[in-house]
Amino acid sequence: MHLQSLGAALTVTGSAHLLTTRGGQVLIDCGMFQGGDELEARNREAFPFDPHDLAAVILTHAHLDHVGRLPLLVRRGYRGPVFCTAPTAALAETVLLDSARLQVEGFRQDLRRARRLGRESEVPEPLYDEEDVHRTLALLRPALRFGEPAHIGPLRVTPGRAGHILGSAYLLIEADGERLILSGDLGNRESGLQLDFTPPPPADAVVIETTYADRTHRSLPATLAEFADALHQSIRAGGKILIPTFAIERAQMILYTLRGLMEAGDVPRIPVFLDSPMAARATHEYFEYGDELIPPVREALRNGEDPFRPSTLHVVPTSAESQRINRYDGPAIILAGNGMMTGGRIQHHLKHNLWKPGTSLVIVSYQSPGSLGGRIVAGADHVRIMGDEVVVRAQVHTIGGFSAHADQDDLLAFLASTGSPRVWLVHGEVGVMDAFLPVLAGHGLTGTVMPDHQPVDLLTTTFPGGRPPGIPESRGDARAGEGGE
Repeated sequence: MHLQSLGAALTVTGSAHLLTTRGGQVLIDCGMFQGGDELEARNREAFPFDPHDLAAVILTHAHLDHVGRLPLLVRRGYRGPVFCTAPTAALAETVLLDSARLQVEGFRQDLRRARRLGRESEVPEPLYDEEDVHRTLALLRPALRFGEPAHIGPLRVTPGRAGHILGSAYLLIEADGERLILSGDLGNRESGLQLDFTPPPPADAVVIETTYADRTHRSLPATLAEFADALHQSIRAGGKILIPTFAIERAQMILYTLRGLMEAGDVPRIPVFLDSPMAARATHEYFEYGDELIPPVREALRNGEDPFRPSTLHVVPTSAESQRINRYDGPAIILAGNGMMTGGRIQHHLKHNLWKPGTSLVIVSYQSPGSLGGRIVAGADHVRIMGDEVVVRAQVHTIGGFSAHADQDDLLAFLASTGSPRVWLVHGEVGVMDAFLPVLAGHGLTGTVMPDHQPVDLLTTTFPGGRPPGIPESRGDARAGEGGE
C-alpha cells in the first residue's frame, strides 16, 4: 500500500490521505486547513488526483479539519460513496452546512467592503455553498460500525472506537496482504465525556496522529480545579468571561463541567450564554448517540436529564440576540464559536470586550500558530479583529487539560497492542514529531515523519533519522496553546 498525505503532514490541520493499492485509490478524510492565511490558502489548491478516479472516500470523524473540503471535492467532480459511522454522518451535516453559510456570509461582507474600493475582482469566491453541501450529504453512507468489517472498493475496512468525539473511528485497512491502521484523531483517556479508544489489533504499519505526542496532559481533576480557579478570578474581575469553543465535543464538555461545578457550589451561578447555534444543534446528537459517552453521562441521559444544561444557561439562536449580550451588565460566561477565534460569533465578543481590563478570555482549545487565538496566547498587545485594531487588556487563561486529543502516554498505549509496525507520524507540528521519534525508538518502534504530498510505500520507504529531506528543523514547540481539536 502507498500513501500520499495531502493534508495534516507536517501540520495539525487539513487531514487528507490518498491510499493507493493494486485495486484502486481511496481517500481517507478530506479536511479543511484552519489557522493563519498561509494555511487557509491551501484549501484552494487543486487536488493532485482526478476525483473521478477515487473508488471511495472514508471519514474518520466529523471535525471540520477532517471533512471540510468534501463539498469542494464534490464540486470538482467526485460522485462516489463517502463511508462513515452514523454519528459522523449526522454531525457532518451540521458542520458542513455551517461552513458553507459562514463562507457565503464572509464572501458577501468582503465583497461589500471591496466594492467601496473598486477592488471587488480581488475577492475570492467561497470554496462551496449550501447546494454543494447537499450534494455531498447525498453521498454519505453511514454504514461503518465499530468492530464490524466492511468491503469498500479494494479494501477490507474495520473501524474501531477512537474516543475523540461522537462517531470517531480509527481504521484497520487490509489490502494486498498488508494490514494498515490509520488512527484518525485519538481521544484523551481522561476525557470527561467520551469512552476510551478500544485497543487496535496488530498491523504492519500505523499512521498515527501526534498533536500532543511530546507531552502528558494535566489530569482531569487538576484541570477541573484549574478551570474553576480561572472562573473565580474572572468573576472577581467583574466583566464578561469569553470561552471560545469548538461546537463539537468542547462546547458539550464545558457545559457539562459548568453544570457540575455550579451544582457542587464550586462556581457561582452566573448567567451562561451558549452563543453557537451549531453547538446547540450538535448537542442534540449527544442524546441520540449517548452509548459512546462515559457512564455518568449515559445514566443522566437515561434518566431524562440534560447533563449539558447548567441552570443558568441561555441558548442564543440569532445574531440580534448575540449582539444584545454585549449590553448585559455584570459577569457572565459566553461560549461562542469558533474555538481558534478565526471566525464566528466569538469575534464580535472579542471586538467588544477584549480591550476592557475586566474581561477574561478562558482558552480551552488548541490555537493554531498564526490564528487570532494563537497570536493572543503568544502575548500580542494588539490584534486585528473584523478589520479593526483592538488592544488586548483582558486576562488570558489557557486551560490545556480539556484536550480531546491523545497525549504521549495515550499514543503509546494505543500502539502497545499493534505489534512491531512501521509508525508514520501525521497531524503534528515538526518539533512535536521530532520529540516523539526517540520515544518510539525507546519502545522498539521505528517512527517516520510523513512527508507532505510525497507518496510513500508504508512498509519500505525510509528516511535518514526518520525525517524526510527538506522539512524545517525543529524550533521548539510551535503550537500556541493546548486543548486540541
